[in-house]
Amino acid sequence: MEEKQLMQNKPGIAKMIRAHFLSSIIAPIILGTLLAVHLNGRLEVLNFLIVLIIGIGLHVATNVYNDIFDTIQGTDKVNVHRNESSGGSGVLLDNPELMGKMFLLARIGLIVALAGTIALMPLINKMLWPYLWGLYLLSAFFSKYYTAPPFKLAYRGWGEISVWFAFGPMAILIATVSQNLGLHPLIWLLMPATGLSTSSILLAGQMIDLDADRAGGKHGVASRMGTRVTSVIYLLVQSGIIVNVILLFIFFPGNSWLFLFALIPYILIFPKAAGIIFKNHDNPDMIKQGAKLTVLIHLAFSLLLIIGFLIYIFL
Repeated sequence: MEEKQLMQNKPGIAKMIRAHFLSSIIAPIILGTLLAVHLNGRLEVLNFLIVLIIGIGLHVATNVYNDIFDTIQGTDKVNVHRNESSGGSGVLLDNPELMGKMFLLARIGLIVALAGTIALMPLINKMLWPYLWGLYLLSAFFSKYYTAPPFKLAYRGWGEISVWFAFGPMAILIATVSQNLGLHPLIWLLMPATGLSTSSILLAGQMIDLDADRAGGKHGVASRMGTRVTSVIYLLVQSGIIVNVILLFIFFPGNSWLFLFALIPYILIFPKAAGIIFKNHDNPDMIKQGAKLTVLIHLAFSLLLIIGFLIYIFL
């Protein structure tokens, strides 16, 4: 009976891979694909499914490796402010015997993404193969070495840049490449927003996890510059998303006003989130409320921009 209860208390795969954060990779892949459909006039369905699998595999590896090495290096162990928006899953703290399974999950994610990359090769123009492989290899590097030694990007001040790059330009580009589209000028316009949206979640999380990050030697923006500066950077990042959407409206031809619907959460939710984070930048318990709102902004923004693109294509 006791053994059965222990089995029931084991975390599921969804918690181990932090599935609720997969929207950060799904959204840019969908948006990049929709842009390619707009420019090419067709959708390569199989290519889209494969690149989605590649993206999810890489993101799963990133999430799991992050948990593994933050636990090994002590950051998660001293974090007393863990929540659904930051601080890792806590799986290995509660179930250290799952370390082997977590490593297996991370490696499976990379292998699945590798298999998808190989499968995509005969489906796209050979001229795009260097882009495809460059993006896979760089993504695989970020997946492990965001927190793993010897590089430990997030511990050495490169975490924010790598997150923006991975979930913005890289995710958009691999989606367009999978649809046989190279570096069209409009792709550059779409690249920043999704990475900035994910970065805003990261920044809010860093303000919550500040003490644990400093204790574990994880020197992100908040650890290096303090919560006041980080709160200002958070506001600037969110403002950058607004500017990016306005630029999409200005430079895309036709009914580009549809993209402006993505700014609805910035009218309805962002003022409250911004007020909480700016006024209470040094109060982790209050920042948790702002972080929840930031995740909600991210989800609503991503969904509305996708819907806007879908309608834009068919109008």
